[in-house]
Amino acid sequence: MLTKKSSWERVGSGWGAHSTIGAAVRAAAEGSTVSVQPGTYRESVVLDRDVTLVAEKGPGTVRIVAARGPAVTVHGGKPVLRDLTVEGTAPAEAAILVRGGAPAAQGCEITGGRVEVTGDAMVTLKGCSITGADAVAVRLTGTSRTVLEDCSVLSADGDGIAADDDARVECTGALIDGAGVRGVHLTGTAHGRFTRCEVRNTRAAAVHAEGRSALVLNECRLYDTGAQGVRLSGTAGRRAAARGDAELRRDAASAQEPRTSSSHAILLDRCEIFRTAGTGVLAEDEAAAVLDKCHIHDTKRAAIFASGAGTLELEGVRVVDVADSGLAVAGDATVRARGATFARTAANGLYATGQAQVTFTDCEISDSAYTAVHLGGGARATLTECRVKDTPEYGIRVCEQAELTAEDTRVQDAGMTGVFVDGGDASLRDCRVERAQTGISLRTTHRPLVADCEISAVAEVGLEVGPGSGAVIDGLRVQRTRSTGVFLDAGATARIDDCTMTDVEGSGLYVGKGTRPRVRGLTVERVARNGVFLAEEAAGVFEDCRISDAGFPAIYVEAAATPVLRRCFVTGGDHDLVVCEGAEPVIEDCRSDGVREATLPQGGAPTAALGAVVSVRTPGAGGTTAAGADEDAAVSPEERLAELRAELDRLVGLDGVKRDVVGLTKLMQMVKVRKEAGLPPPPLSRHLVFAGNPGTGKTTVARLYGGFLHALGLLQRGHLVEADRGALVGEYVGHTAPKTQAVFRRALGGVLFIDEAYSLVPHAQPNDFGQEAISTLVKLMEDHRDDIVVIVAGYPGEMRRFLASNAGLGSRFSRTLTFEDYRPDELVRIVEYHADTHQYACTPETVDALHRFFEELPRGEQFGNGRTARQVFQLMTERQAQRIADDLDAAAAGDLTTLLPADLPPVEAV
Repeated sequence: MLTKKSSWERVGSGWGAHSTIGAAVRAAAEGSTVSVQPGTYRESVVLDRDVTLVAEKGPGTVRIVAARGPAVTVHGGKPVLRDLTVEGTAPAEAAILVRGGAPAAQGCEITGGRVEVTGDAMVTLKGCSITGADAVAVRLTGTSRTVLEDCSVLSADGDGIAADDDARVECTGALIDGAGVRGVHLTGTAHGRFTRCEVRNTRAAAVHAEGRSALVLNECRLYDTGAQGVRLSGTAGRRAAARGDAELRRDAASAQEPRTSSSHAILLDRCEIFRTAGTGVLAEDEAAAVLDKCHIHDTKRAAIFASGAGTLELEGVRVVDVADSGLAVAGDATVRARGATFARTAANGLYATGQAQVTFTDCEISDSAYTAVHLGGGARATLTECRVKDTPEYGIRVCEQAELTAEDTRVQDAGMTGVFVDGGDASLRDCRVERAQTGISLRTTHRPLVADCEISAVAEVGLEVGPGSGAVIDGLRVQRTRSTGVFLDAGATARIDDCTMTDVEGSGLYVGKGTRPRVRGLTVERVARNGVFLAEEAAGVFEDCRISDAGFPAIYVEAAATPVLRRCFVTGGDHDLVVCEGAEPVIEDCRSDGVREATLPQGGAPTAALGAVVSVRTPGAGGTTAAGADEDAAVSPEERLAELRAELDRLVGLDGVKRDVVGLTKLMQMVKVRKEAGLPPPPLSRHLVFAGNPGTGKTTVARLYGGFLHALGLLQRGHLVEADRGALVGEYVGHTAPKTQAVFRRALGGVLFIDEAYSLVPHAQPNDFGQEAISTLVKLMEDHRDDIVVIVAGYPGEMRRFLASNAGLGSRFSRTLTFEDYRPDELVRIVEYHADTHQYACTPETVDALHRFFEELPRGEQFGNGRTARQVFQLMTERQAQRIADDLDAAAAGDLTTLLPADLPPVEAV
């Protein structure tokens, strides 16, 4: 008769007890419990079935000491270890090795070696401690799954927890203390989720995720580290579409739904990171992460640093008391922050350089020891609804080629300048600058935009445009400055519309030497000095300006200044207008009222002759006016037109294009004459389409066209700004419009030349960002139709497709100039031109050979017209040098400059 085996086995002394744990396990049935009496058992236990090993007298009474290898090895089943001490004898090896099955350990102490989980094992550790491992304390590999609840990982010489391959680890309430390297290390495609865990006293980073790993930290505390709090390397967090990432985020949501959504697979949710010897959070290489409601403080390096091509999203993050910058962004990294705070930083609040991209929404940067927001290199930053305050230096500084877009942002209490654009570019809309030394300072060759902004309570100048710098100022309000409201330094270029200056202790608007602004709708009230002060040789057009209650003469014109004052109105004060000897202002329909000593007519009567110091003239009647004066007074407009015409004629070929340009020039001359005669101009568009293959001279003609319009007084500068898709189209939503606007502003007063414009509408990509660039251009061209010429260029067929891509494009480009390919004889002339320029000579035989060469040259997609001719010339000079280099001593003087037929390259080499 068979009897059922007991479900209870004992190990120890006494009747029926097994002397070893291994013997009891072998004797136990599935589901049995093995009760172990107190003592030390020197054996290596192997488990492969569902049994429970429990210390009969509770924790600390039973020690399993490895005889050889691991003290406990699990191959399968669901064994349970409870209240046992498991001790390895080789700290660099495993004390517990799990190769399979789904074991669990409760209230156990593992010492003298690591816990290693591999294969497809699934392990649960509850209330356990792991101590005394020489290398990693918990090592997870393969496709294993490990859960740690209320466990302690203490004093490992290496990493506390390390997960590799596709291992998964979930920790809740864990303490990782005293790791000799990192507290947590994830690599490969490992996943880790840590909830309410504490990682401290690590020699390196508290948590390091690299490779393609994924990580969630919920309500964790990371502190007292020898390096970073969190380090993210490789492509960690970038596997948004992978099944594992979706699983990871579902797991994170099961604990508590994160308050931010992202495609990134690394999430730090409500974590605290502090007292780190390095950066609080470092995202390098191509790593990506989300930080939600995290608190980072007391770091010795930057609180958050993104470099390489790293990407960070910060939601409600608070950074305070940092011994370096709050946020540093470099390389091609991208950071987007919403509702974040950066306060009490020993360097910058935000420091961005390289090609970094930063977007701040509803963020606060305050109490920094250096400039609050510093942008350098080619960094691009967008600030929306942000607050920048309490810095002894600049509130925001934009250097080198950096670009700033700020909207509804407030800068307060800056010890130096509120916003300083120092070589970069900026677009400021609906911004406020309060309590700074200088409100806004622009010193750049770009043309920053300041629109609907307010500057108040500054110690010096409200807005300064530096020497030779430019600006577009629209709807600016300046009040309570202790010096000038708006200061345009010598040679500055500015357009000022609908601006207001009140309660200014200096002059309202200062126009420096040689400066020629266009000012419309300016209002100046209660200024201690002049309403408008024009320095020597200043000019410009001032229309519909109102000046009231100025302490000094409302309008002061120094010697040799030639402004145009049109429909200006002065009320109150002692003087309305003072013109120094030698000045020649043009005054049209200006008047004053209630002025004690009036020069302008009272009550709006037409302006009359004002004596020897004032010349009242009609524009176009002769002399120099701000509206039509050439910037180079030594060359008259007629002489400049003749120079440009001669340069156009010297171009090889392009007969049809030359006729078109000359015809357009004559038409523009007629437009100017009709305007000066008070007649309406004929309907026309100055914007052009240049259709032609590469190397046909499109850029050169665009530059000359701008010069013609400048010489005619129809463009303020006539300069050429070249752009392509890369300069106009952004890399993410909301980035394209600011980029396009920045390029457009640089071209104001001149020509914007967009080469390969058809690339803005790539085939079969209806949602491409290029459509946004086109829409932005169409709107800007309408708003600034008198201030710019836009020329789009490209292959003829592609340009027809481009014009059809937007309903507003066709009406703005009413004329197309077609650039034909160069004929062989024209290509020969181009080679001869370059030869003459570089002091080479082509023999008649060489010229004949060049004709034959270009007639035989295939004209495929790589054919570059003029560029091909220049390339041929360069190859000829290289081959000529090689030909005579071997016998330079015997070479005659003429040999050094003569190109022979033998110097022509093979056709296939071009």
